[in-house]
Amino acid sequence: MSEIARETVLVLGGTQDARALAGMLSRVASLRVVSSLAGRTVAPVLPPGDVRVGGFGGVDGLVAYLRSEGIAAVVDATHPFAARMSANAVAACAHAHVPLVVLERPPWQARPGDRFIDVPDVAAAAEVAGAVGWRIFVTVGRQELAPFARLVDRFVLVRAIDAPDPASLPPQSEVVLARGPFTLADETALLRAYAIDCLVAKNSGGSATRAKLDAARALGIPVVLVARPSRGISASRATVAEVANVADAARSVRSTLAARIVAR
Repeated sequence: MSEIARETVLVLGGTQDARALAGMLSRVASLRVVSSLAGRTVAPVLPPGDVRVGGFGGVDGLVAYLRSEGIAAVVDATHPFAARMSANAVAACAHAHVPLVVLERPPWQARPGDRFIDVPDVAAAAEVAGAVGWRIFVTVGRQELAPFARLVDRFVLVRAIDAPDPASLPPQSEVVLARGPFTLADETALLRAYAIDCLVAKNSGGSATRAKLDAARALGIPVVLVARPSRGISASRATVAEVANVADAARSVRSTLAARIVAR
């Protein structure tokens, strides 16, 4: 019996959603799944299927990769703040005529009791946090801590997957290395143990790190929430579908590829 010809799907992103999607698609016999990780984490959790690590070299590099690998569809499942990669995916897929599915998990919305302070970027978050808090819990990732280094008269607790550059930290700081998901009980205990009175987070949405917001609400702690950057996808003719969860992304990929086969 001849081997079944498989279509190759490229999944962009090292997020929890991307890993779940790769696992779901890898169980489809007619699909080969390649997950692309940015390489910013020292020891990433690897998804099922094939994995590549590192950038593509901009739009032109991604176009070349799509063509050389015979990519049949691309799923952008990157972090909501990976705006550059998302924009590159839109441009490359349009140029290479490859269908693009965008997995855009909904942002967090304030619930009764939440004390959200919305800010446009991390620099504004550091300024506002310094004005409202004395013991600040920062969860924006290790690469965007520089604005907080100016908070020399505040205590700053930083949580990251990998250790940040010490030069990016204020003099009164402590680093907790951990990877989500996190439980409400653990987040509440952490906030209490460090007497945190202000939380800083990116509005990434999803359930993996939502517990810190729930803990802050329960303790009456204000949350400085960094707004998402524009990913530049809404007006793109390359976008086949914008979906909000992993199951819908998998269905969209399969229906898109099925339609392409019928059209041949």
